[in-house]
Amino acid sequence: MTADATDWLDQTRSKLKRGNVVLFPKNSPLFGELSHIIDRESHKVMVLWAFDFASQAVETLRRRYPEETRPQVALDTTRAWAAGEVKMPVAKRAILACHAFAKELDSPIDIALCHAVGQACGVVHANGHALGFPVYDLTAIVLGSGVDNCREPVERRVSEYIDRITYWREHQADYKGPWAQFMTR
Repeated sequence: MTADATDWLDQTRSKLKRGNVVLFPKNSPLFGELSHIIDRESHKVMVLWAFDFASQAVETLRRRYPEETRPQVALDTTRAWAAGEVKMPVAKRAILACHAFAKELDSPIDIALCHAVGQACGVVHANGHALGFPVYDLTAIVLGSGVDNCREPVERRVSEYIDRITYWREHQADYKGPWAQFMTR
């Protein structure tokens, strides 16, 4: 990852210097292997993966904003959508409410985490939303670590994404929840 690591870090520094809110494009060299895996993975595996990571972000936001429920509601409603218990418009409203919460925040880290949750929830719609989670999650990591100290935590996190996809590929049968009909096609 050395040449690509330099490329992604240079891009991230440049975006940060320009004041960009999002520090990673979906075509970042950092996402090469991850993107390749996502493109070939089953929808169920990617939904389970997205729920895993969204749960972590929701928990972080819950600790910071104990009275705020929109990120948790977005995740819960999206789980219900994947289970066939609610229709897409209901989930979409909850996801948009999570994104709206981000607009009320001052912390760039927490703003990124709200958007990461919304993107993860969108994976129920299509795997194409899956890279949205890392785009925002890694932005939060860079903002929290500082650009000069982010290489190791960012690259470790990308490895975690890949490891969790592998985990869910091998353990998707362990998920005992129901699936909506559109999830079983």
